[in-house]
Amino acid sequence: METFKTLTISKTKMLQHCYFEPSAKVLLNKLAAEGKSVILVMGHQGNWEWAGNTFSSEINSQLHVIYHPLANIYLDGLMYKMRTRFKTKLIAMRDTFKEMVANRKEVNVTAFIADQTPQPDNAYWMNFLNQDTPVFLGTERIARKLNYPIVYAFVKKVKRGYYEVNAEMLMENPSQTSDGEITELHTKRLEQDIIAQPETWLWSHRRWKHKRPTSATANN
Repeated sequence: METFKTLTISKTKMLQHCYFEPSAKVLLNKLAAEGKSVILVMGHQGNWEWAGNTFSSEINSQLHVIYHPLANIYLDGLMYKMRTRFKTKLIAMRDTFKEMVANRKEVNVTAFIADQTPQPDNAYWMNFLNQDTPVFLGTERIARKLNYPIVYAFVKKVKRGYYEVNAEMLMENPSQTSDGEITELHTKRLEQDIIAQPETWLWSHRRWKHKRPTSATANN
């Protein structure tokens, strides 16, 4: 798989195969120069593993990626090594807010891959790809508490083995938003990119395995 080539590929080769669209790099380095920590939100689309390593090689902020540790110790170690090879740091999902608060003196970017499936009772429910879909509220809740700018990222497949990382400002002042606003924004933005490149999204992760509980009918 292309993903596991990260263990042996050189930085130069990495940047040939996965690179930033110029304005995306300008945006992220501008935020870093202004001393602003950022929440980066994206989906499982394109080669998100390579994108993390490209980010750590090209952007002047420390990248933290939220991840769910694997039960298999060998595979977890392999994934950890692959993801941190170019100085990316990992945060276990359960420790996200605590670690982000602890890192507040550091100019950093924390990446939320926000299209996983939450427990239905704690989710925000909305229409996504014409399906009633639960969405994690963690990105929104943490962004509103810390008031970090939110940048949306999309890893576009250019051709086989080559990817371009795009990024755009999604919300500059999250603390001023209403309930559900941020969640709607980043989920609908992801939906646009899936429609544009459906073959690059991770369709196998059982996005619609839950049904909306009666208690959640007040959401959209």
